[in-house]
Amino acid sequence: MKKMDITELLSSNDYPGRGIIIGRCECGKYAVAAYFIMGRSENSRNRVFVEDGDGIRTQAFDPSKLTDPHLIIYAPVRVLGSKLIVTNGDQTDTIYELMDKQYTFEQALRTREFEDDAPNYTPRISGILHFENGGFNYAMSILKSAGGNPESCQRYTYSYSNPIAGEGRFIHTYMGDGNPLPSFEGEPELIGISGNIDEFTDRIWSSLNEDNKVSLFVRYVSLEDGSVETRIVNKNK
Repeated sequence: MKKMDITELLSSNDYPGRGIIIGRCECGKYAVAAYFIMGRSENSRNRVFVEDGDGIRTQAFDPSKLTDPHLIIYAPVRVLGSKLIVTNGDQTDTIYELMDKQYTFEQALRTREFEDDAPNYTPRISGILHFENGGFNYAMSILKSAGGNPESCQRYTYSYSNPIAGEGRFIHTYMGDGNPLPSFEGEPELIGISGNIDEFTDRIWSSLNEDNKVSLFVRYVSLEDGSVETRIVNKNK
């Protein structure tokens, strides 16, 4: 698979929707996780990311304009012991709660399906990083309808052990704009990861469509001592 430039992927797609990036920085010292949200409706755009313990949650920027919290208010990022969970919906809580009861990542997600937002049937995308002995591995999942047919849920999980420095994977909800929105297809895209956390954050944020971007979360986790650096960028201020 050809390694892609994340700025090119994002700038050439007006509406990738929500996206998860996981990988290892170029220097090899940090695990990298990022999550962004976009929106077309006023309700979707009326959001910000806020810190919530070790993770984050979405929150209405202007509570008076919140018309439907369903599918837009949730905790995208939670930490369970040595695991970092990142998703595009309330399946974050499902993964957290069931893995805490010794379920696997895949087993937890078998209890969920794509979102009930006909006619889009937005995929549920999820990622998990597991840190151990100065290293880490990660997995990504997508739960999607069968080409827009809600009668069938298709579940795919991709696992990556001993991630290569300077490489990551990118999965997002939509292939682009449309009506209905076309679900992501294929294996998570291989991308390059370079620069420090501020440079990588700026590269992603500046490449997202100006009208549709809403919020961005980026975290670098030191593989040497477990220390964490986090950046949150919100369009609404």
